[in-house]
Amino acid sequence: MHLPASPAPAALPRTALLTGVGRRRGIAAAIARGLAADGFDLALSFHAPYDRRVLGEDSDVELLAEELRAVGRRVVLIPGDLADPQLPSQVVGSAREALGPLGVLVMSHCESVDSSLLDTTVESFDRHYAVNVRASWLLLKSFAEQVERSEPGDPPAAAPGGAVIALTSDHTVHNLPYGATKGALDRLVLAGTHELADRGIRTNVINPGPIDTGWMDEEIRAAVTAQMPGRQLGGPGTVADLVRFLVSEQGSWIRGQLLHSNGGFATPAV
Repeated sequence: MHLPASPAPAALPRTALLTGVGRRRGIAAAIARGLAADGFDLALSFHAPYDRRVLGEDSDVELLAEELRAVGRRVVLIPGDLADPQLPSQVVGSAREALGPLGVLVMSHCESVDSSLLDTTVESFDRHYAVNVRASWLLLKSFAEQVERSEPGDPPAAAPGGAVIALTSDHTVHNLPYGATKGALDRLVLAGTHELADRGIRTNVINPGPIDTGWMDEEIRAAVTAQMPGRQLGGPGTVADLVRFLVSEQGSWIRGQLLHSNGGFATPAV
């Protein structure tokens, strides 16, 4: 007995919107380089005041854009504060206007300010929620709305489709508003795999564990490395490699997953 072959997933447009791309040594920048190498044109969303306020660094995303254009990619820069509820749809609209229909959305933006149960302010908590949760929902919503639904009776693979990936974290102790809002982010993004199936959209969440993008000092680096079974820290490129696979045709079967791609960090011995 021969079973009919399952329909192949529709080829995604080779265009991607990435958020949180403020610094060339960050995770989002590594993802941008990886997708550019795979032939994607890119819209890069960033908020320079966040990099200065929280990380104490100036954004150098313009240099990243020059780097990617030099290898033949179209790149558009879209600045703005995603705490503004009007901005997410505007970001998607600007990206579409510049590049055409979007095939990929990677959300690596965040608000992350250390605070605990007893000293987190309402203002800080609300800003974390606005950036990490509400903006992510609105970005996902706008991304989905630009993808046509499959016709009744057609398989979901007949829809143009799209791939959405969000970066998360399980760090909550003394990082309360960040960790709590990342938990909410996981739930809303993973729901998209089911709710948006008729548009051919697949969603996944990646927890990369601790990645040194310049925030670790020698003491932190040594402590984190000691908790790695392989005694080796992951870099931004390790996150980019997984993103590249998930948005590829080969990775299209992986849907609705929270993936711990962290080198075994904090994994208990059996």
